[in-house]
Amino acid sequence: MLLAGDVGGTKTLLGLFKAIGSRPPQVAAREYSTRDFPSLVAMIEDFIKAVGASSRIEAACFGVAGPVIGNAGRLTNVPWRVDGDEIAGTFGISHVSLLNDLEAMAHAVPVLDPSELHTLQRGVPGRGGNIAVIAAGTGLGEALLHRVDGRYLPSPGEGGHADFAPRNEREITLLRELTARFGRASVEHVLSGPGLQNIYRMTHRDACAGGLDDAPSPAAISAAAQEERCPACAEALDMFVEAYGAEAGNHALRSLATGGVFIGGGIAPKILPALTDGRFIKAFVSKAPHVQLLTAMPVHVILNAQAGLVGASVCARHRAD
Repeated sequence: MLLAGDVGGTKTLLGLFKAIGSRPPQVAAREYSTRDFPSLVAMIEDFIKAVGASSRIEAACFGVAGPVIGNAGRLTNVPWRVDGDEIAGTFGISHVSLLNDLEAMAHAVPVLDPSELHTLQRGVPGRGGNIAVIAAGTGLGEALLHRVDGRYLPSPGEGGHADFAPRNEREITLLRELTARFGRASVEHVLSGPGLQNIYRMTHRDACAGGLDDAPSPAAISAAAQEERCPACAEALDMFVEAYGAEAGNHALRSLATGGVFIGGGIAPKILPALTDGRFIKAFVSKAPHVQLLTAMPVHVILNAQAGLVGASVCARHRAD
């Protein structure tokens, strides 16, 4: 058996898989609220007890939302330190690997079915080209798959914490507000659930009398926008979608992702109508002198909410060989 996990800032998925095939079959899975537990070890204990895992776990892999160095890491948005060696010793597992959560998701990309994807731009996939992965959720993650000797090798990154680059006067206003509030403006301050709330504060401050320190949930903002109940929410979602397309294009250029760009995370499937109306792709390709290069890159939204967990199981399968 294999143990896999996708450990996020809001929720965590844990699963048991059979150690066979390029995409290990799932035996059991459970979803947890990350902050309900003091540690990943405590959560794994609960999971193993709940699913009655009696077979020996041969290998495990966990994608965690933060940088991983030396098989250990701290989550960016949760006060947890996760140590792969500690997990191995506690549960008697021979091989335990920790990955950045987007690196784990990248492991899933080559084994996803077409039914698990929604194509935003068909493009012309380059044989042997690199693949870029970007995912907005509680935070923003970026990773890529290098094509080396006929194989895709996932590589982590922390691009979500790079500087936000505004493209027009409205985004420059947003940059000023974010800098005043946080000291600097990162891409994650715009492209994440809290990022959508940051944009909401600006659009509603301009549309409504008085200040707005609090914001409704990202889901409530996007629902009000898509149902056309609130013009200021609609502007916030418009700005989010265009900034998302622009950053996806930046990531595609940096990685020369002629093999395709994959949009993961929890937000994209929930705002799919807004992603498919042309604004995302317009911002994605509007990068002269390389418009033609970007227009040829396939762009897909990952619909499988368990893609990170699937990728962690693929990684665990590799470690078990």
